[in-house]
Amino acid sequence: MLNAKIGKVGKVLVCGMKNVGKTALIEQLVYGNVNTETVSGSQVFVIEFGVNKINILKELHPTIEDIYVASVDTGRGGARETLRIYDTAGLQGEQAAQLPRHYLQFPDAFVLVYDPTDPRSLDMLADIKTDIDKHKEKKEVPVIVLANVRARSKKDTPPTTPIPVESVMDRANNWCQRERIKHYTVNVMERPSLYEPFTVLCARLHPPQTKSTFPQLRQVMQNRQKSEV
Repeated sequence: MLNAKIGKVGKVLVCGMKNVGKTALIEQLVYGNVNTETVSGSQVFVIEFGVNKINILKELHPTIEDIYVASVDTGRGGARETLRIYDTAGLQGEQAAQLPRHYLQFPDAFVLVYDPTDPRSLDMLADIKTDIDKHKEKKEVPVIVLANVRARSKKDTPPTTPIPVESVMDRANNWCQRERIKHYTVNVMERPSLYEPFTVLCARLHPPQTKSTFPQLRQVMQNRQKSEV
């Protein structure tokens, strides 16, 4: 709607281990018109324009940093809030606790992503969360966790010791309960599965403003003055 009310911009950082599907998740959330298939180190993007489809072959390169902007309808009288979503390079190896310092200071919220078929990616989130808590000072910084159930393709290298997905998910649920953070299961290829976590996160960043009581107080004083006259 042209007359939609635009609020302030919330800065959201998406982070996690390498190859858990962070970029694909954001692309699907923001654009929703991309399907991907991994083909021998390249990626085929099938971009849909109505009934027409265009196949674009693109070499895969690790993400360094990308920024996306999403306008979210909060359902509050047509008001839309803006999220600036920062996509970061995937962490790996001993970088588990080495999220660059500047990433820990400017975001208003964090989205931690893991692959439930790889328990290493969940373990890495605990280190990232510890860093967030160290640098958030006294302000409240919302954090949510996403289990991307379609993060890994058949051609990706599987974990050395496969662990049942249910076991990893149970461990993630228990950890999130202890940390008092929301845990969501999403599928990067199913866009609607991404709506709830980001809508809830946006609502936390942009709570409805309470109307000032001063106008009502002024009206009461005016009525009282009239009655005294």
